[in-house]
Amino acid sequence: MKNNRIFFKNSKILSVDKFLMNVLYDKKFGYYTSRIPFGEKGDYITAPKISNLFSEIIAIWIVTCWETFGKPKNFNIVELGPGDGSLSRILLKSFKKFPEFNSIKKLFLYEKSNYLKKIQKKKISKEVKWTKNFNEIKKGPIIFFGNEFFDAIPIKQFKKIKNSFLEKNYTLDKNDKIKQVFKKASTSNTKIIKSYKTLKNLNFIEFPKFGFQELKKVAKKISKLKGCILLIDYGYLKSNNQNTLQSVMKHRKNNLLNNLGSADITSHVNFNLLNEFFSKNSLKTKNLITQKEFLENMGIFERAEIVAKKMKFTEQSDLYLRIKRLISPRYMGKLFKVILAYKFSKSNFAGFK
Repeated sequence: MKNNRIFFKNSKILSVDKFLMNVLYDKKFGYYTSRIPFGEKGDYITAPKISNLFSEIIAIWIVTCWETFGKPKNFNIVELGPGDGSLSRILLKSFKKFPEFNSIKKLFLYEKSNYLKKIQKKKISKEVKWTKNFNEIKKGPIIFFGNEFFDAIPIKQFKKIKNSFLEKNYTLDKNDKIKQVFKKASTSNTKIIKSYKTLKNLNFIEFPKFGFQELKKVAKKISKLKGCILLIDYGYLKSNNQNTLQSVMKHRKNNLLNNLGSADITSHVNFNLLNEFFSKNSLKTKNLITQKEFLENMGIFERAEIVAKKMKFTEQSDLYLRIKRLISPRYMGKLFKVILAYKFSKSNFAGFK
């Protein structure tokens, strides 16, 4: 078992987001920098691992965007947090069916973990480029997309008592046991929280400060080069003062502060807050839809019928069971939402009404 002290890095007290950043991304002991979290042998399964059809639909959506943008000769695609590279691998395969598009597209992968980058490089051909800085992309338009990207970025947590904001922090007691303490929130954090209408009447607030720092860079690039961002993630529309931090290990719930560095920790995405963020950063948004609506609007069943014709009965059963996991309200269908923010003269994006 890892000593809790290693995640404090000589600090006596850390805000929730800074503490979780150490737990998830520490170069030596961090969860995302030391293991493969995805798949049956990992801790959780993402949509690209459930069915290749999910990734094919994303590929078709990207090509239709290129058409909406007028088939430009320069077209950049950036996957945010590409995981083990499963999604991008299928994208590249699917793009080959559209030769005109395939010859001009440029695919970039934005990955924080060097460990995952090595795995991606084994899986994906040399047709992609890894980037840490969007400034190296000079010409547009540009499309960003992320599947379960935003939920993995640590959040801040606050408690509001009357008109005062207290920030949740973690500290260690004499026995190196982690305990939570609330301290008066900084003036700058209080100011940011108060600037969002979505958070106005809440007594318990989750705020994705690190996440918004990442999306600010994205919004800036979209504003400059024109384009859009598509994010698919699990989350909610209306907050009910809930602590949504959760930990998973080997596909089962794990106590948040147990197995640090060996279990995944995420939070649910506040999509109304995300919507407000994009608006503040001069991007328009389409009406928010569920993953079920998006995949059905993009023709996942029609695509499945074509694929199923070449399959044996048992393979067909497996195909439709996997689609059910993606779109059934009992599984991912309604819990996962899809948000599209853009800066472009046209707004007729496929999948959205």
